Amino acid sequence: MPIEHETPADGNIFADLGFPEAEAERLNARSNLMIEIHRAIQQRGLSRKEAAKLFGVSPQRITALMRGHIDSFTDDDLIGMLAHAGMGVDAKGRAAA
Repeated sequence: MPIEHETPADGNIFADLGFPEAEAERLNARSNLMIEIHRAIQQRGLSRKEAAKLFGVSPQRITALMRGHIDSFTDDDLIGMLAHAGMGVDAKGRAAA
């Protein structure tokens, strides 16, 4: 029987993986933006070509997003994609723990 080990998560997987705090926050925000775009594509049943047109990028960029290639996108890229699609972005700041 394999040994099971569970480490409690703090809500930011990137921090849990050991990224420096500022980088972990940026990666977490970028990941959340990617998830929202991915969700919109799935909910609307869009093809890669349709999604590319909606978000103003190439079909290859949609493929990279759907495959979770987080390093292929900046925060600005993702916010721009959402804006192109007429989707809003809510941003909230919070005090450091």
